[in-house]
Formats: sequence, C-alpha cells, structure tokens
Amino acid sequence: MKKALIVIAICCSLSAFSQTKNTFALLKYNGGGDWYANPTSLKNLILFCNKELQTNFSENYATVDIGSSEIFLYPFCHITGHGNISLNAQETANLRNYLIGGGFLHIDDNYGLDQYIRREMKKVFPELDFVELPFTHPIYHQKFNFSNGLPKIHEHDNKPPKGYALIWEGRVVCFYSYETDLGDGWEDADVHNDSEERRQKALQMGANIIRFCFMQ
Repeated sequence: MKKALIVIAICCSLSAFSQTKNTFALLKYNGGGDWYANPTSLKNLILFCNKELQTNFSENYATVDIGSSEIFLYPFCHITGHGNISLNAQETANLRNYLIGGGFLHIDDNYGLDQYIRREMKKVFPELDFVELPFTHPIYHQKFNFSNGLPKIHEHDNKPPKGYALIWEGRVVCFYSYETDLGDGWEDADVHNDSEERRQKALQMGANIIRFCFMQ
C-alpha cells in the first residue's frame, strides 16, 4: 500500500490539483479491445482543463499497463475502447489497490465495451455494483452545470447516456460514462466532424470529471 500513498498525497488538495503536471494515464489492457482508440482525446482534454480550470497538466499523458506499479504515479486513469478487456489476477489486484489507495478511474464506453468492462470490474470489486448517479450529483455540477446528466455526443442504440459509479467507503473510485462517447467528443474536430457545440459539451463534462476527481 506504500505505492497507493503516492496517489493520496497527490490528490489531497486543490493546490496539488492545480500544480501537478504528470497526472493523466491511459490504461493499456489485454483481451483484444482497442485501448488505444481516440488518440487525440486526452491531449485535448488536458489543454481544455489547463485553459478553463487553470491547471498545469502536461500534454504528454502516460500510457500504462494496468498491472504495472507505474499506475500509482497517476491520480487519474482513463480506459476506453470498443471491445473485449481481460484482466488477470495480478492486474485485478493492482487496479483494486490503486483505487482503494486514492486513485480514480474514468471508463468511457466507445461502444461495445460495456459487457466486458462490467465483468472485469466485478472482479476488481466483487462486493460493489455500478450505481447510476442522479443528475444532482456533484460530478455534473463542477465548473460546468449539466442539469440533465451526461451530454449525448454520439448515437449508438437510441439509449440515453448514463453515468455510473463504483463507490468505496463513500468515495467515487470509478466513474463510467455509458452511451455518450465523451472521448469521441474530445478528439480533434476533423476526426468525427462533430459540431463545436457538441465538442464543447464533451470537453466541459470531461473537465467536470477531472475537477471532481480531485475535489471529492
């Protein structure tokens, strides 16, 4: 658990939130899913946060294996993709220790990830279930207000976007954005040809998630 203390030290104050540069990590996983989807999304979210939240994050986010001890160096981790994800016993234990120790995980279903990520996160927290957060939850009301919850960025199955959480001892350790494709909205404008209004909504919600990660 000593590694986890690094995360706690980074996350414990708004001052650290504003000054920490090496903060973001994209998690690499096995199973065949495209963990590398949306290659421009995190950089754009970082730039947006630096502008709108006055943070000082490095544009050069890390790519980290879920089972690596390096995960403990990053208070915010992100998972995305369209397909299968598979965690072995060591990766499962590593991710659990990271989250219990103070880390935060954002999962963004890029369409097709849902059934697999739910199965694997149940390995990580067999005692927890994903719960849908109400629209009044603070994650939707940080700098930007989303009175109807997650914005809809891309259409998949005619389903409304939903925000789910895993809550450990009163703290949201994992936020799962489903049926929205926030990461697509964070990408460069010419990747998906989304309107600027839609991209702004995606980036604003992303900034809310980042701020909530450090402020809860």
